[in-house]
Parts: sequence; C-alpha cells; structure tokens
Amino acid sequence: MGFKHFGKWDAEGVVVQDPGLQKYIRLQPTGILHSGGRHAKKQFGKAEMTITERLINKLMRSGPGARKLGGRVIRGASACGKKNKAHNIVRRSFEIIEQKTKKNPIQVLVDAIQNSAPREETTRISYGGITYHHAVDSAPQRRLDIALKNIAGGAFLASFSSKKPIWECLAEETIMASNNDMKSFAVARKEETERIAKGAR
Repeated sequence: MGFKHFGKWDAEGVVVQDPGLQKYIRLQPTGILHSGGRHAKKQFGKAEMTITERLINKLMRSGPGARKLGGRVIRGASACGKKNKAHNIVRRSFEIIEQKTKKNPIQVLVDAIQNSAPREETTRISYGGITYHHAVDSAPQRRLDIALKNIAGGAFLASFSSKKPIWECLAEETIMASNNDMKSFAVARKEETERIAKGAR
C-alpha cells in the first residue's frame, strides 16, 4: 500500500507533462508530510520534499508582518510559522478541489503548477553605469518555487478581499490555475513575467 497524502489521496497515476519540472515535482514522500527541515542543509534538498509539503510551507511565509503581492501590501498573513494550520488549510482545499472537479487534487495541483511556472524572466545587468533588463531562461527549481509562491499568494489575496475562508480561496486559485484561466493570480503573473521578458530580449 503506497503513501496517501492526508491519508486520502494517492499520487499513483498523477502525470507531470512538463519535462523541465518532472525531476523536481516529487509526488511520493519517504514518510509523513512534515520533514522537519531535514533537507535544508543540502543544496537543492527541497527537491526531495513532496509537492504538497512545499505548498504547505509556502502558506507559512509572510515576512515581518506584511506580504506584498502584485503591488498591494497584505498585513498579517494567516499561517505564518504555523505548520499545523497550513496543513489543515491545504487538506480542506484538497477536499473542495475533489468535490468540485471530481479529480485527484494532487493532479489538479500539478496541472496548476505547470500552467503557472514561468519559462523565462528578466535579470538586471549593469554595464558602464547603465542598468538594463535582459531576458533569461528560468531554472526548473525556480519555476516551481515561483509557481507555488504565486498560487499561495493568490489565495491570500483573494481571502483578504472577500469573506471566503483561505482554504476555499486556495482551492479556487488552484482550480483556475489548473484550467489555465487568466482569472488566476498565478497564471496572470506568469503571463506578465513572460511578456516583460519577451520585450527585453
């Protein structure tokens, strides 16, 4: 019997179609969804963490009391440093995703990541006192990090502008991103990043 995420969902049959992300999206954990930071000492050790735990960890990040998303500052992110709370948010969102889509929520999350991971972005180059932007390809690990950050950020942004709980907003953001819907914050940010990079080639 294989590992089941949150004791409910099996990752068997989940397909990662993006060849650049296949190596970095880990579906089967070695144990529970709480690695306790044991991979932190190894470079790129987070690639050994399951995609579900990495989403949980992204929900806990907020900075010193404020989070800046799309030019707007959101204060008091709800799960900063609270792993159990973030764990429950993701579990509840998976239940909603399964109810609405009739699909495995892990597959929906993987599809959302693939659709919201930018393939190129810009970097700043200074030459002779002049600074300009130059388009560069995004590394697969960075693509995954950006996608997860924007999915979590889009959920927080939606929850602060409505009365919906954060798990409903996370479920909606994930479903929209999996459908490549431009209403998704993560997909919109990906398109914006790639558009800027195209102009800086």
